[in-house]
Amino acid sequence: MNSIKNVTLMDGERMNSKFSLRKTDCRGFTLIELMVVIVILGILAGLIIPRIMGRPEEAKRLKANMQIESLETALKLYKLDSGMYPDTEQGLQALVEQPETGMLPKNWRKGGYLEKGRVPRDPWGNEFVYLSPGVHDEYDIISYGADGVSGGEEKNKDINSWEIE
Repeated sequence: MNSIKNVTLMDGERMNSKFSLRKTDCRGFTLIELMVVIVILGILAGLIIPRIMGRPEEAKRLKANMQIESLETALKLYKLDSGMYPDTEQGLQALVEQPETGMLPKNWRKGGYLEKGRVPRDPWGNEFVYLSPGVHDEYDIISYGADGVSGGEEKNKDINSWEIE
């Protein structure tokens, strides 16, 4: 035989131990509450999505800056080992393959100076321009931006090693 025990709660209410749900525990969301949440999410999406959609170009420019800084680090390591930077003819390829023309490095590091064993392309798929000696520094590294042509405004503006802080 089933025995159902009644338990008295602190507030004096009686609770059946077999069925412990109270009437107020079964409450769900009303249609109006759901509609308000959907409207709020729609407003947030309307404000945020346009901002995110305008960021890819900014992200590419930031990536190009980081790639140039990485190439500069590799060039400094190259100079530590060989006593000089690769010349323009040897180019950035000297960071992944031991040069065979021009001034040959004294102690070229086996495996090269770039992690992936290749010179990266800028975020728009173009090769970086390398000049050594450079016009502005001992070497110059340039990404011509989205259009791949020297000069330009906004997304087509060049990214130059001597302008990176």
